[in-house]
Amino acid sequence: MFRGYPRARPSKKVLGADMTCAMDWTYVGEHPTFYDVWIARTIHGDSFFETPSDGNWNSAWNLFWNADKTRGRFYSQRPFQVFSCWNGATAFTAQPILEKSVEFRAANETAGECRQGEPQLFCKDLWFKGYSKIAVVPSVNLEYSVEKAKKIKEDKGFTSDIVLKQDSDGDRIEWRLDPPSMVKCMPVWENQYWQSWNETLRL
Repeated sequence: MFRGYPRARPSKKVLGADMTCAMDWTYVGEHPTFYDVWIARTIHGDSFFETPSDGNWNSAWNLFWNADKTRGRFYSQRPFQVFSCWNGATAFTAQPILEKSVEFRAANETAGECRQGEPQLFCKDLWFKGYSKIAVVPSVNLEYSVEKAKKIKEDKGFTSDIVLKQDSDGDRIEWRLDPPSMVKCMPVWENQYWQSWNETLRL
């Protein structure tokens, strides 16, 4: 069921990435839906799909609706750069941890920082410390139950089968070293707004 999963770590090295993530899914119906929409943000700072204030996921099928380049690479099953991700599995450089320059933390809400999950804050802090090469590897797909984990591999393809058909040169990313100026804050569905990517962080 986890055939091909080790691709996540080789991809990090081959891409020269600071961090890579899988794609994680849930089955709320017959077809899989991307799961980690609360944490994941595109390289433009937006969520992977649009979620209105009533919290419905009716647009979950329309991934990367406003990011054509990202959308193209996703459907080609090629890695793409993002602002933040976790998506059920990740590999990241240990350097900022060893240097104690980045750690898992809570949002500094008293200073006005968006209330968000630790993984998103972790990515935010990586960017702030110069670790900007964060990518999703869409050939690695996960689900959260034994039965559905097997099904998502069947639906999306086993990583080893996907990469056998691809030229690895197509995986290379033209890295953007500057973060998006604004990132969507989504503490709850009914309260979504944009905030400076480095809000409360100062050199």
